[in-house]
Amino acid sequence: MKQHHSAHDPRSNQLLSSLWECASQDWKQQLEPVDMPVGLVLYEAGATVNHVYFPTTAIVSLMYVLESGATAETAVVGFEGVVGVSLFMGGDSSPCGATVRSAGRGFRLKAATLMTEFHHCGPMQHLLLRYAQAMITQMQQTLVCNRHHGVDQQLCRWLLLSLDRLPGNEVVMTQEQIANILGVRREGITAAALGLQKAGLIEYSRGRIAVLDRTGLEERTCECYAVVKAEYDQLLPDETAT
Repeated sequence: MKQHHSAHDPRSNQLLSSLWECASQDWKQQLEPVDMPVGLVLYEAGATVNHVYFPTTAIVSLMYVLESGATAETAVVGFEGVVGVSLFMGGDSSPCGATVRSAGRGFRLKAATLMTEFHHCGPMQHLLLRYAQAMITQMQQTLVCNRHHGVDQQLCRWLLLSLDRLPGNEVVMTQEQIANILGVRREGITAAALGLQKAGLIEYSRGRIAVLDRTGLEERTCECYAVVKAEYDQLLPDETAT
């Protein structure tokens, strides 16, 4: 995934860039630029989806919250996609909460506007459904990874998925936030991050993780990252790479 436009250009979102030629001029004009600060809740679980969001430089976590208050991330969305997939999968509410985890910018569009175009534009419908399939793969693989792989591999997978959705090589996130996202103990994240830092793969300081050796991370993680990346690469055109 590559990004060559500015954060203020809708086409810096990969999915919007792919939709650009088939979208109507009215549809494009209704895209609203939005700031997406850390902690901004786009949806609560079960809430009606009134807007969909296309991040350009922000990262959004889709989170499942248990009755106990415990949380776990089911998927992450950045400049490759859209938040609000449930809308064009037949539901008007979001089964998961959606919260901004890495600050940035993006665009939003009224749900009704998206659905009008979705039903009248075959190419748009086809591409959005392909994106939904890729998202489902990410959710399934996250479940498998959280169940069967260690914290070290989970952290590597999460860092790589985050990097694929950010314009740089740095993730701004505290260890406590990462632990909440992955649904593991903070001590586990601390130990895993220390191990990655000692191996020269990352540099961690004051809530900022800089990836120094991406290839090393890919070699250290489980197969879950490669499965998700391959699905996105297969299903979605990389329009922003041109």
